[in-house]
Amino acid sequence: MKKILSLILLLIAGSFLAMADVKDPVSWSFTAKKKSDKSYDVVITATVTSPWHIYSMTSPKGAGQPTQINFKKNPLISLVGAVKENGKLQSEYSKDFDATVKYYSNKVEFVQNVKVKGTAKTNISGTIEYMVCNDERCLPPATKTFDIKLP
Repeated sequence: MKKILSLILLLIAGSFLAMADVKDPVSWSFTAKKKSDKSYDVVITATVTSPWHIYSMTSPKGAGQPTQINFKKNPLISLVGAVKENGKLQSEYSKDFDATVKYYSNKVEFVQNVKVKGTAKTNISGTIEYMVCNDERCLPPATKTFDIKLP
């Protein structure tokens, strides 16, 4: 009986350790591409390890954490339009959230066009709030900071 109880406790402890060992399955890269004299595309790329996926910015609130990009105010920069998502958008009904969720697997680019005022060199910085899930579970929402030099 002691052996069975010990085995059960060991299995439970092992499963908790395995869950705690999951690292963030998203790697981020940040670039700025010059479009014209004072116009840039700021490209934030999320590469997601399979079988995980990251939620779209347009996924409904309350159905996971939609990705949100917050740019820090910079008087030398103006944002032009909204952030665009480039990737293979997937949608499916989630019984867990009782909603249709939108997400990306593998890779997605978030692109923000910006205009620089004046001739001074500057950076654009901010945070990305996001959540990743697989078919079995979701990881807690995470925040990533960025600081991108505009060439």
